[in-house]
This record gives sequence, structure tokens and C-alpha cells, in this order.
Amino acid sequence: MNSYFDRRSFLQGSAAALAAGAMGSYPSLGEAQIPGQRPKVDEGVTVLNPQNRVPVSFIIDDSTCLVNVAHFCIPQFAEVFPDRYLQDWRKLPREIPDSFVREFGEWCHDKGVKGKYSIVPYPCCVGWVDREMPGWTKKELQDSLKLVRELMVPDWDIHPEMITHTWAIDTATGRPYEERSERTMENWGFSVGKSVDELANYLSYALKVLKNAGLPCEGITTPGGFGNKVLPNLSQATLESCRDVFQAEIPHYFRHLYDKGDRSVAPRVEYASGLDSNNPKCAVSIIGCTGDWFGGWDGLTPGNVNQFIYPDGSGGRLVEVIDRGEPAIMVCHWAGIYFNGERIGFNIFKEIVKRLEAKYDQQIKWMKLSEIARYWAAKELTTIERVEKGLKLRAPFATTNFTVRLRRVEDDSRILINVADRRMELKRAKSAEFLESGEYHSDASSLTACFDLPKGASQLEFAPRT
Repeated sequence: MNSYFDRRSFLQGSAAALAAGAMGSYPSLGEAQIPGQRPKVDEGVTVLNPQNRVPVSFIIDDSTCLVNVAHFCIPQFAEVFPDRYLQDWRKLPREIPDSFVREFGEWCHDKGVKGKYSIVPYPCCVGWVDREMPGWTKKELQDSLKLVRELMVPDWDIHPEMITHTWAIDTATGRPYEERSERTMENWGFSVGKSVDELANYLSYALKVLKNAGLPCEGITTPGGFGNKVLPNLSQATLESCRDVFQAEIPHYFRHLYDKGDRSVAPRVEYASGLDSNNPKCAVSIIGCTGDWFGGWDGLTPGNVNQFIYPDGSGGRLVEVIDRGEPAIMVCHWAGIYFNGERIGFNIFKEIVKRLEAKYDQQIKWMKLSEIARYWAAKELTTIERVEKGLKLRAPFATTNFTVRLRRVEDDSRILINVADRRMELKRAKSAEFLESGEYHSDASSLTACFDLPKGASQLEFAPRT
């Protein structure tokens, strides 16, 4: 992606020297991730993907109401890095219209697509989404917010992408810092050395703007390199700020991606605590698996659908990740999807969805990031104990479509889920690959069961037929 110091520049091993040279050396993910508590899980039990299907999701960065972030951010980036940002930003549209938001959102809804959609609270210091957006009328801003609430929110998590995506804000005044340098840009040095409390204050400020605008949030997205040198603090600050402002039960954040190689892209459940209490806590790091191969962060770099999935479905990054059973989460930038009105990124995405449908059909499951985070929290933090006539479960967090596989039980057993002495019998499914909640499948070696997991104690029971 051109010269933008983006998420890939900070994360890929091939760019480690670049990032280290610009801002000092960074801790590895292994150092950054503090798992916290983990429960006992019987060795003979495996928690599978929901409904035994691979989660798929779509992350949209740099989106907001009305403002084309690419148009306004380039001259601000160039003020600090004049040799890097040479695009003729004046030729880029200043607006990505709501008519395109509607076109995109309705198409995705019809296809069952889900993901994350950023709303930058004070995009490039142009205006506040909960107040005024100079250059647009008050009604235009209100209509744009209404469209996001009604069309996007049901299928997309809303994240702030920090406050401005460019200049850092003094939260005491609500104004950008007077200093104009790398140190005062959100994408670069502003977060370096910040404590948990300082980061939580900054994230909370962004979240409160979206709350004032009537938008729900359970997570945050970091712009550029924000937080990358203080990864443990970022995780804890996400946990604190999302719980404080929105009372989010399972806060999550998008900071990392790996677009090649064998490194796991499964979500990371971090800082788990209080699993046996009435106030369990954790944060979930969501990891993308692709680069922006749609239209670039500025809407000037056409992508290639074959990087995601080949025409015959035989290869591509999505195929690599899905075939190993990990969530396949694509990453793009909103300006590249719109591509200055040409919709090049959007058309690439349409073709990706078509190819995924042809190859995988019901083997994949579109999910919002919050749904993936919730499932992974339940997957990693639920105590599971094998007993004589079933499984005892204790879950700090509820989730739907919880799917487990265990060694074979008697084939003529009835399978029931028992919650507070209320029993529901599961129905036998034709295949373990096409389970719905409330179904199970057994074969010569194993039993696979799918059910809605309640918070607290429950039991999967094997009962003889009478």
C-alpha cells in the first residue's frame, strides 16, 4: 500500500526493521499477550468452531460518516512526512456518499456478510460525528448516523478508530496538540510510553463521542501503529474503556494482521480473570489474515481478487486459513472499496463472496467481530469436566452455537442439555458438518454436539432411551 505506515508495516516480519527504525524496537506478540486465567478442560473433549463451521468476517477501516478520510489525512500526514505522501489528494473526493453506504450495506445484508465498520469520531479534525461536520448540513450528518444505526449496526460492529486518525487530541481541551510532529500523530508516536490509564482515557474519549451519536461499541480499532509499542497496555485499556463506557461484557480490539505464512490468526483471549465470580473479565485480540488487496488505503491502488481466492477455489490466502480451520478475517480500507466512485474494491469483494460460496457453501459462517470474540472467550474460558453420564460445564460467558466433540458414547443414548434442571433433548443431525444449535451427530468414534451455552453451570447429559 503506497507509503502509508499501515498495520502491515508494523506487523509483518519482513517489515520489522522498518518499524523498529521509525519508532524503536517493539515487543513480540508473545510478550504482549497476557492470557490470564485458564480453566480445566477434559483431555477427551475438544471445542470446535461454532456449528463446526469456519468463521469469516470483513474488517473495514478508515470509514466514518460522510468524510473520505483519505482526502483529508494525506496533507496532514505530509506535514510530518513530506517525502512520503505525494498523492494529489485534491483529486480525491472529499466525501464517500451515503448512497454508497446504502448500496454496500444492502448488498452485504442480502449475502449474509458481517464484520466491523469503523466510525472515526473526529475524522481528520474536520468535525465531530456527535456535533457538527463542517461542509455538510446538520441534517446530512443526522441522516448519515441514522443510516449507520439502521442498516450497518445489525450486521457490523462499530469501532472508533481512535479520535481523529491523524492528529492526537488533548482530552482535557478537545483540541489537537500544538506540536506538529510524529509524537503527536495517532498513527505513529502518540501512544508510545502511555500507561494503561492514559490509553484508557484516550479510548474512552473516542467511545463517548460514538455513544453520544447513538452508536453501540464493544471494541476498538487502532489506526496505523497506535499501541504497537505498548501492546499489553493497549489490551488492558481496551478492557477498561469498553466496559466503562458501554458496559461491554467482552471487549475486543483489532490491532494485528498476518497476510501470509503459518502463524496463527486465531483470536487471542487476554487478561482473563474472575472466571468463578459474578464479574468475569477478558479482552479479545482479533487478528486479520489478509492485506488490503482491494483498493488501498487511499483508493489509488487496485487490488487482485486472486490473492484472496483463486477462480477455481484451489488456493489463495482465504483458502489457506479456512482449510486449517481458523477464522478468515479480511481487512480493507473504505476509500479503496469506494475507489473514488469506481467501486473497484467493492467489485473485488463481490467476486470473493461469490467464490467463497461456490467452494465452501455451508462450511463457513459469517460473523461480526464481537460474535467471534464472544465465542472464543467461551471456547477458552469454559470449564469442561467429563463425568459418567455426560459433561459438566461452567461458563463465565454465554454464547450461541457452542460446539464440542468428545469420544464416542453409546449410540442409542439421548443427548440433552440441562440448565437449572430444565432439560432439552438435542436432535440427531445427518452430518457433523451441518449442525444447527440443538443438534448432535455421532459416529463410530465420536459425538459432536451443538447447543446454546448459558452463562454459569450447565450439563450435557447422555441418557438411555426408554
